[in-house]
Amino acid sequence: MDEREFLALADAELARIEAALEALQENDDTDWDYEIKPGGIIELDFADGSRIIVNRHAAAQEIWVAAKAGGFHFKPPLAPGGQWTDTKSGESLSALLSRCIGAQSGTAVQLDG
Repeated sequence: MDEREFLALADAELARIEAALEALQENDDTDWDYEIKPGGIIELDFADGSRIIVNRHAAAQEIWVAAKAGGFHFKPPLAPGGQWTDTKSGESLSALLSRCIGAQSGTAVQLDG
């Protein structure tokens, strides 16, 4: 896959994550906030001062996540409509973000996808 194709896939996934975060905040009394930054970066800030950072990494063709639980790299789906999966565990990006947001906020959340 060339860089243009990767960026289109990654940007679509980041937009999906942003929509899911927005929906969570509209439907719940969340104890965290998020900000979209230029260059394909989403930063989540929690009441305890911790953060989760989600960003695209074009050179590696991955989406990276940094959280209290560690650093994670996600490869694009093999087929249209598939999940971004962790390069080590195979966990989906949605599942990992749900788990990490829940752990860092103290409230269980479920990101769609």
